[in-house]
This record gives sequence, structure tokens and C-alpha cells, in this order.
Amino acid sequence: MRQCEIKNPELRDKIAGARAVIKKNQPFLLSSTKVYVNHPDMAVAKKIYDNVLDELNEALDNIKNAAEGKLSKEHVKPVDRPGQLVDALEKFDVNTYLRSSPTHEYLEKDKPNLQEQLDDIVAQVVYIGDSSGTRINRRNQMIEGCEAVKNALQNLLTEYINNANNDKKQPDNLNNAIEDISKKTWDLRDNIRKAVVDNISDSFLDTGVPLFDMIIAAENGDEDKFNDASIAFEKHAVKLIEVGHLACCMSENIDGIKMVNCCIEQISKLYPKVIDAAKILVVHSNSIPAKENMQVFHKAWEKQVKILIDAVDDITTIDDFLGVTEAHILEDINNCVIALQKNDRLAFVLSSDAILNRSRRVSNVVNGHVTQEMYQPSIYKKRILDAVVVLQDKIMPKFLRGVKLALDNITADKIRSQDDKKKDEDLFIDSSNIVYNGVHEIRRALLMNKLDDDDDIDLNNSESNENNLIDEYPNIGCIKNARDVMKIMNDKDKEKIIKEVEFFKNEKIKFDKEVEKWDDSGNDIILLAKKMCIIMMEMIDFTRGCGPLKTTMDIINAAKKISVNGTKLNELISQIIENCPESTTKNDLLGYIQRIYFHCHQMNITSKVKADVVQSINGELFVSGLDSATSLIQSSKNLMNAVVHTVKASYIASTKYPRTDTNTPIVVWKMKAPEKKPLVRRETSSKKNIIRRESQKMEQSPIKVLSDFQSLDERSLF
Repeated sequence: MRQCEIKNPELRDKIAGARAVIKKNQPFLLSSTKVYVNHPDMAVAKKIYDNVLDELNEALDNIKNAAEGKLSKEHVKPVDRPGQLVDALEKFDVNTYLRSSPTHEYLEKDKPNLQEQLDDIVAQVVYIGDSSGTRINRRNQMIEGCEAVKNALQNLLTEYINNANNDKKQPDNLNNAIEDISKKTWDLRDNIRKAVVDNISDSFLDTGVPLFDMIIAAENGDEDKFNDASIAFEKHAVKLIEVGHLACCMSENIDGIKMVNCCIEQISKLYPKVIDAAKILVVHSNSIPAKENMQVFHKAWEKQVKILIDAVDDITTIDDFLGVTEAHILEDINNCVIALQKNDRLAFVLSSDAILNRSRRVSNVVNGHVTQEMYQPSIYKKRILDAVVVLQDKIMPKFLRGVKLALDNITADKIRSQDDKKKDEDLFIDSSNIVYNGVHEIRRALLMNKLDDDDDIDLNNSESNENNLIDEYPNIGCIKNARDVMKIMNDKDKEKIIKEVEFFKNEKIKFDKEVEKWDDSGNDIILLAKKMCIIMMEMIDFTRGCGPLKTTMDIINAAKKISVNGTKLNELISQIIENCPESTTKNDLLGYIQRIYFHCHQMNITSKVKADVVQSINGELFVSGLDSATSLIQSSKNLMNAVVHTVKASYIASTKYPRTDTNTPIVVWKMKAPEKKPLVRRETSSKKNIIRRESQKMEQSPIKVLSDFQSLDERSLF
């Protein structure tokens, strides 16, 4: 029976796995048989042969059972959910949002459940924090994060209890408590991901060294060194398995988790055989079958580790990987400087090798990401590849020269003056900083579609956080910022704002229809348009008394960001205009970029107009900020309209006219892939599917049948 003819996907996967086991174990069976025939006195040789034979027999049994439609008793269902820890965090987030007016009985029942979920999360976090690759500061941050989430949960439950059986609108204290625990949980999740990447970054640096040391010791017949090397290799293999599990626990990629688990299973079975093959070689170091057997397992190990690394990289976000690796390189640079000052040659070599291996791994991961995610040539892709080439071809040779010079200085330290050593130390620091800056440039080039070039992607927006803590109205107790002012507007003004927002939403529908159909990879025009739209939506939410923008300074900063993105958009459009021949489209684009500049400038002015608060004698507050709010909405609507027309005209100018140059296109216009839909639609229930009982079938009377009957002669008349 062919594999593709089996309908059950689990059985198909079982056959595919069994076939892979048979194919992989064929060279193992041949080499282990030769070793066992030549060295029958060694129990290890028989052990390897028996293990390989058992795996082949098990694979054949699996194929037989799958062909007969049987699943073994030990069959484990395939993974169909995200990682354990990320799934627990998601459930905890969902469960913290209780219904709006829970009863006391409901709270008493749900409170222990939330606390148990949090205790389970904390236990898993402690396990990750105790891993050897987790940095001490990261571990402390996770512990502090767990304590912060515990305190936020207690505060939230207290607010729920205080507002139990309350059918009115949720008070601000409860909303603030919900927002606080959500933020604390998100910060904890971020630190956990970085701790996992800490372990991944260290474990995948140079995976071939432990096995190489063990093989060299075995070939030399040095049993003492071999014992130490085999222990180190076993620890390395166990660490790879641990890192695979850590990566799975914080991943939401179900298919990727399946692949990593499969690789972990293969490595768990393979590394004891590799050690046994080396044990044979250390006793019979001159045996050709033993050397060939070791070579077979060596190649298999390298191949399997490469598959594991690719699988783990696939479920790890490249943002976290680059951020953590950049911090690790800075840490290694500091270790090199300390070793250089102490004349510690071994520590210096280890740290400098770590920098070299990390930079190589960054290049490999980024090249793989670009190859998989970006198919069309674009400026965005070219910028990333250029940054990788600069790191490998220009920066790393300078760093290697600096390392060589520093090693020579450590060797000749006794005959060198302090001034010379200081100069050499400064030269090494300069060459190391170039490596750090090179990795940082790769990171900026890769993440430019998510953050502005001037933003530091590792730092939180502390300026915005400080602005949110400022009390703009210290003389009024119930109001702290401009967003609170918008909440207390009278109903008449709110209705006017709602009408203006409806006009804006209509323009937003046109924007989505035009912009969302384009793929934003390699198209900076679409990226900038989406950024501007997000900021404008936040400003519109501000006029309704909600959203992330709170203070007047937040609105001003948002308007500045729109202006910066508008300037970048105009620069791109100007390049398209230069390559476009004289036409109505070119004239339209010239008009649109002027409109974008005008509306951005208008939003800058409007955002600086602060709403006034007037307090009457009776203590009732009145707000006279309607004009500012409506002007802000109208400016956003006009700017969005100009952006929509600019996108349309840019597409026409880029694709419908012959270009004056033959260089790489400024932007790549590629339609976004449609959403996946089922190939076979489910049958909807209809009357045709209804099966009636025999008693419900109505029989026709004989007279009716005879009246409908026509003879052949009668039919021929017609």
C-alpha cells in the first residue's frame, strides 16, 4: 500500500517516520556490522549492532501496523497546541478578564484557579532561570517579574471583590488593575523569551568542538582524555536537548514544535551510539572498520545537529535572537578587555572566539531569514545583505588582526611598557566596537519595517512613560491628563466628535481597500503608509477619551512621528517622480506630495492646541476643546485621503510607464497572498439530506398515474 493512499494523517506520518528511520540506519547497520565482525569480543560493538537492528525492526513493525490501520499502544498524539509555558501565559491572561460584574461565589471559585495557574507559571520560570545559559540579571528580572505579577493579581482580585454584583459600568480602578496585570504579564513574557534565547545563543555557538575533542582523544588512544571528552560531549548533547525543549515551551508555531520534538528524539537516540562508537575506536585506534564506523556516526551527528539548529531558529523570533546576541557580544568584549588587562591568555582566546562565532551565526541566521522570507529583490533586502557582507568581509578581518596583535602583546608582556600596552588595549577595544556596531547595523536594517531608524529597539520609551506620569491639571483632582479631559466633554460635543469620526472611518475603509492588498515586504511606501495610519488611529482614539495617547505631549510627539514618516514618504515619491516621464500621473504625484506636506504641517499645529478646562462655581467642569478635536480628526482624514491617492498614483508611475534607468526598482509592488481557504466546502444541511421514514412516503393514486401517462403515439403529435 502506498503512503499517500492512507487517509489517516497520523498513520501517514507514522509510515513516513518509519521510512526515514530505515533510510538513516542503513549506513549504521553496515558500519556496525563490520565492527562487530572484526571485533566480536567487544560488548560495545554488539550493543551498537543490536540497537540499530532493533530500530530497523521497530520501523518495519510500524509500517506493517500503519498499513493495517493500527496504532501502537504507546502512540503519542501529535502536537496540536502551542508551547506549554506560552499556552499557560495565554490562559492566565484570558482568565484574568472576568465578566464585568462577577458574583462573590464566582470569585471564590475562580480565585484559587488563577493562583494555581500563576504558581505553575512561576515553577516553569524558575526552571528556565536555573538553566546554565540564563544570565544572572535576566534571572533576577524574571524573579522580579513573577513577584510583580503576583502583586498585580492580588490587587486585581481585590478590585473584583469590591465591585462584585455591580451592574454599572466598570470603575477606573478596576480597569487600571486589569491594564496593570496585563502589562506585568507581558514584561514577564518578554524576559522569559530572552532567557530562552540566552541558552540558544550559547549552545549553538560551536557545536562541533565537543565531538571533535572526543574523536581526537579516541584516535590517539588516550583513555584519560577520552573519558573527560566523552563526559563533555554527553553534557553538550543533553544541553542541546534541553535547549530544544526550552524553545518549544515559548513558541506558538505548532508545526515548528513538531519538527523540534522530532529532532530531539533523534538526537536522544543518536548521541549514546556516537559515544559507543568512540569507545570502540579508543580501544582499537588502528582499526579501519572502527575508524569508518566513527566517521559514519560523526557525519550523522553533524547532520542531525544542523537540522535541530534550523528547526529551533524557525520557532525563535529573529528580533529576540538579534537583540540577545548583540548583548552577548558586548558582554564578550568586556570579558576580552578584562582578560587583556589580567594577561589571561586562555580567557582572552575563549571570549574572542565567542565573538567570532556569534558574528558568523548572526550572518547565517539573517541570510537564512532573508532567503526564506524575501523572494523579490528590493532596497530593503539589499540593505540587509549589504550589512551582512560588510560584517563578514570588512569588519571581521579587522577584528582578527586586533585579536592577533593582542595575543602577541600578552605573550611579550614582560618587555613592553605600560603606555604601549594601553595603546594596544585601545586598538583592540576599537576593533571590537566595530564588530558590535556591525551587528547592530544588521539588526537595524532587518527591523526597519517595525521601528524608526532613530529608535533604540532595546530600550523602552521612557520619555513617553514619564509624560504619562505628569499631572497636566494639578488644580483639578479628577483630571490628570488631556485624555481625561476628552472623557468629560458634554454630550453635544461628543456627538459632533462621533460624526467626524464616522467620516474618518469611511476614509479608513478606502485606505484599507487600497493599502492592505499590497505585500509590505520590499515596499517602503506601504510600510510608511501603515505606520502613519496606526498613529492617526491612536490620535482619533485620543479624541474619544481612550487609546494609548494620554498627555498633550503624547499628541505632539505622535504628530511629529507622522511628519517624519510623511517626509520619508515624500522622498520615496520624489525618486519615483524622477524616473517617471512627463504625464498626468507625474503631475498628480507632485500635487499629492504637496498635500501630504501641508496636512502633516497642519497636524503639527493642531496637536499643540491644548483643550481648556473651566471650573464653574458649582464645581461642574466644562471643556472648550471641541474645535481642537474636530480639527485633529479632519486633518487626519485629509491626510489619509492624500496617502490613498499617493499609493494609487505611485503604483501607476512605477509599473505602467517605461523607466529611465535599469537599476534595482525603488519599491516592489507585489499583491499580498490571499488567505487560505478550504479546498472542499462543508456540506450545509438541506432538505436533500433529510432521510424520511418509509411511512412518511406518500403513494400516488392510480388515477393520477394514468392521467399523467402518455402513449408514444400521443407524444409524437407534439
